[in-house]
Amino acid sequence: MGEHIIKLPDVGEGVAEAELVEWHVKVGDLVREDAVLAAVMTDKATVEIPSPVDGEILWLGAEIGDTVAIGSPIVRLKVAGEGNVKPQSGAADGGKVEKPVEAEAPVKLSSPKPEAASATAKPSPKAAEVPAKPALSPAAAKSTAQVSGAPRSEGEKPLASPAVRLRAKEAGIDLRQVAGSGPAGRISHEDIEAFLARGPQVAKSPGLARNDTVDDIKIIGLRRKIAEKMTLSKSRIPHITYVEEIDVIALEDLRAALNKEKRADRPKLTLLPFLMRAMVKAIAAQPNLNALFDDETGIVHQHGGVHIGIAAQTPSGLVVPVVKHAEARDIWDCGAELNRLAEAAKTGTATRDELSGSTITITSLGAMGGVATTPVINHPEVAIVGVNKMMVRPVWDGTQFIPRKMMNLSSSFDHRVVDGWDAAVFVQRIKALLETPALIFVD
Repeated sequence: MGEHIIKLPDVGEGVAEAELVEWHVKVGDLVREDAVLAAVMTDKATVEIPSPVDGEILWLGAEIGDTVAIGSPIVRLKVAGEGNVKPQSGAADGGKVEKPVEAEAPVKLSSPKPEAASATAKPSPKAAEVPAKPALSPAAAKSTAQVSGAPRSEGEKPLASPAVRLRAKEAGIDLRQVAGSGPAGRISHEDIEAFLARGPQVAKSPGLARNDTVDDIKIIGLRRKIAEKMTLSKSRIPHITYVEEIDVIALEDLRAALNKEKRADRPKLTLLPFLMRAMVKAIAAQPNLNALFDDETGIVHQHGGVHIGIAAQTPSGLVVPVVKHAEARDIWDCGAELNRLAEAAKTGTATRDELSGSTITITSLGAMGGVATTPVINHPEVAIVGVNKMMVRPVWDGTQFIPRKMMNLSSSFDHRVVDGWDAAVFVQRIKALLETPALIFVD
């Protein structure tokens, strides 16, 4: 028998390290060649690490959440044959010093499967036996319950003087919850004082109880990337948020008509393709909003291509797939690409290229969008457009209130490079296009 060391392979894209986000095995597991051992993340792409050989897991070289350098040992296997760990002589006690050598065949990377769940092994059934504690006598059990402040049994009347009972009633205390220090568990004024000082240990209602547990949850994987991105955005970008309401009755009527008459080769249209085309038209008049600000050099990179990121919630967390060159797509093409990217993001199959390169972003929570939001800019962009939920509101038409379907746009801008006036002009242009949607189709 020999040993085989698996090192973290080069996951591509020029990265020097990756974060370990999942183990699929534990020490003692038997694995087959190509079985998935672990998953690592770089940027927002998750890559699975398969085993190049059959063997038994002897050692795991990192914990979930650790950042591991490319080429670092991560798994040690016991394998048939010599393996790739060669013994060397030279130990002082005549033992062996093992030196890893490069594997003959590199580890092959595999793309994660959306349906694959964590294969964390179950704990070994051979658990240490704990001797049972001797049973307490009824008197001792009663004494223990009273000392701990546990409730007395149903129907058991606590011993206390009338003055103590009055004091407890005025304080809203259930005497069954108070441990008595006197003979036979009699409750005194001092016991009431002690109970009040430490606070109720159990709820006054039988169905309620205090929960003082604290769970420590390590932030790893995509959630850590999101935290880092949000911290960067909020620490570097002075946000200005502008909220405007949009009358979407005409837009919704047009959308319904187009969907009713759509061809089989065209996607069902949502609001977002209309908003994307409206943004393209507004950016044509204000190209400075379709830009990335390099705050290290003080240079604004103004882009000709409109690459719209769509913030999307997935089972793993928030990702931003990008519709590239929206300026060259009609409304149906925008809708089709949006649907394709949303599905790829949801199933975890979106590529690094599909999740990067945006120049301006849309964020939408759909029906959960609220009345108004304060979107966080996707650094290093300078603008983000937030979609709030549609609702019927009373609108004054000059003579009376009439019901109209309304929606707010909540948009944030980098105030270092975008003035409030320019932000307002941009949003008002989008408002005009959405309220008169036929203009979206006019070149």
